[in-house]
Amino acid sequence: MELFTGQTVGKGASKRAGFEQATGGDETVLARPQVQFDANDVRRRIRGSIAATVADVARAHPDRVALRLGDQSLSYGALLARAEALSRRLTGVGVGPEVPVGICLPRTFDRVVAMFATLCAGGAFIPLDPQWPKERLVEVLADAGARVVVASEANLSTGAFDLFELPLPEPDASAPPISLAAGVRGEQLAYIIYTSGSTGRPKGVEITHANLANLICWHLDAFKVTKEDRATCIAGLGFDATVWEIWPYLVAGASISIVDDDARESARHLLQWLVRECVTIAFVPTPLAETLIQQTWPKETSLRCLLTGGDALHNWPAPDLPFDVINNYGPTECTVVTTSGPVTSALEPMALPSIGRPIAGATVRILGPDGSVLPDGAIGELCVGGACVARGYRGRSDLTSEKFFAFMGDDGNSDRLYRTGDLCAVLPNGEIAFHGRLDTQSKVRGHRVEIDEITAVLNRHGAVAQSAVVVSGDSDQAQLSAYIVPSSPGKPRASDIRDLLMRSLPEFMIPSRFVLVDFLPLTSNGKLDRSRLPQPNEDNVLRDAPYRAPETVTEARLAAIMAELLGLSPIGADDNFFLLGGHSLLGSQLALRVREAFGAGVTLRDVFRTQTVSRLAAKIEELIVTKLQNLTDEEAEKLAAE
Repeated sequence: MELFTGQTVGKGASKRAGFEQATGGDETVLARPQVQFDANDVRRRIRGSIAATVADVARAHPDRVALRLGDQSLSYGALLARAEALSRRLTGVGVGPEVPVGICLPRTFDRVVAMFATLCAGGAFIPLDPQWPKERLVEVLADAGARVVVASEANLSTGAFDLFELPLPEPDASAPPISLAAGVRGEQLAYIIYTSGSTGRPKGVEITHANLANLICWHLDAFKVTKEDRATCIAGLGFDATVWEIWPYLVAGASISIVDDDARESARHLLQWLVRECVTIAFVPTPLAETLIQQTWPKETSLRCLLTGGDALHNWPAPDLPFDVINNYGPTECTVVTTSGPVTSALEPMALPSIGRPIAGATVRILGPDGSVLPDGAIGELCVGGACVARGYRGRSDLTSEKFFAFMGDDGNSDRLYRTGDLCAVLPNGEIAFHGRLDTQSKVRGHRVEIDEITAVLNRHGAVAQSAVVVSGDSDQAQLSAYIVPSSPGKPRASDIRDLLMRSLPEFMIPSRFVLVDFLPLTSNGKLDRSRLPQPNEDNVLRDAPYRAPETVTEARLAAIMAELLGLSPIGADDNFFLLGGHSLLGSQLALRVREAFGAGVTLRDVFRTQTVSRLAAKIEELIVTKLQNLTDEEAEKLAAE
């Protein structure tokens, strides 16, 4: 099915995003208010140059605050003056259309100035995170062919770049205004953003001015942004969402509050910061937003839209939040956002929140393995077309040809589509459901596992604030581990969590172990960093009973067998085999090893009935005693001789 963007959302959406509601049929249609935003007028004003449009705003409102950071602020007039000063320097070293400029600065005014200055010079900026290893920074700049870098310190190389270090050039009041629109066309590069490649080599996505203009126009229209709004800069410095956080608001003459590091790493601190800064529209990466939308908010807050994206959203908003929650989806190759839609607590709680509908300028198709368009409800690969689709990968024509392809629709019109690698389906209400990745689908004991479905059920437990599920091992020996951030001090009971899961999920989708963590580690892009999750051990794996060492020889030997099977040590006398990672397949292996080790006829049913080390050890001893009592004299003599 081909979907075109509309202004339609499910029932229950509020008017806080700037829409008036009009009911029609089974859906609530968001009708534009009387004062309409004219996206076409914005497109005309952008004229292929976002920099020229921001400069117009700055000249018309020089004293309006553009950026805030703590108790400091930067006006639009000062922003333009500083950008022009750096732009002259950049132009002097050859920066112009299609010329990349690395921006390796911390989350400060200077970072925004440097990006603005690059666009003023007609170049394309490359967002870099100063916290990246030096080797990665050099690799990215070399791959992009960047010879010019604006950085906070000269730690990249010596002599390899034209390096502009802090402090940036001071504005020159006597210098004439620069010509910002000269030579910049919509098909030329605005920025290059680097993502991780499957081969380990980072790949640069080339985004044009036309791509960026489409994002800006949709955003201004969808959220009715005005010069009175106050937005945020929260996303990771190398994440493409930073583009979304900056340019729509500068084009509109709004102000942007730059978050401090403490607020960025804590939902509680971020809530306080958002309220204190009087933020009206904020983007928050999904892992942090999932906790934020469960918090108790003051009834009076300036926030009207909380935008989230970057990962699958598992949590539904708490009831009576004083703002709208908007879930967004989009690969980097499709200019940050492809689909978007409000999430309310009134929808089906057992399902994951949808990823909304296509934004203006984007079309999506759900394709099967043979490239055919699938009917509504069928799960297939989400492919994206339209004005949001990037030019391709920097210097990677082979990869560009593989991921971007021409598609002929039933109407005879061709479109250039991007293969997202994401599995999706169209819901009955026209919204899109996310079903995981094509290339990371996991199987456990021959069954396909939907990690997000497990996480969604886990997060419904009252003792769980956040969770993540990871798969380790191959399909036959794969194990699921659930990482739990508790919602309150103290340890939740593993059996309680397991009972909740077993009421909603099949046995093969029940995590083998539950690991307690203080927080879920994030990448610099705000996504879950699975590589930094701790390995399960005796200290962090949830147990229902405190550790008690095995007391008998049978218990000690049995505990060692269990530890080897589960990959977890030590195993205590009261530990439950199934709560520490056991399942029916491992239970069969345990019964087999017990028979080999003790000569006792233990069955899988015995394992399920006893479960703990002490009870199974008692069963083993009972079977051994029974076996000895039933020995014939000849068998007893033979055994004694051995």
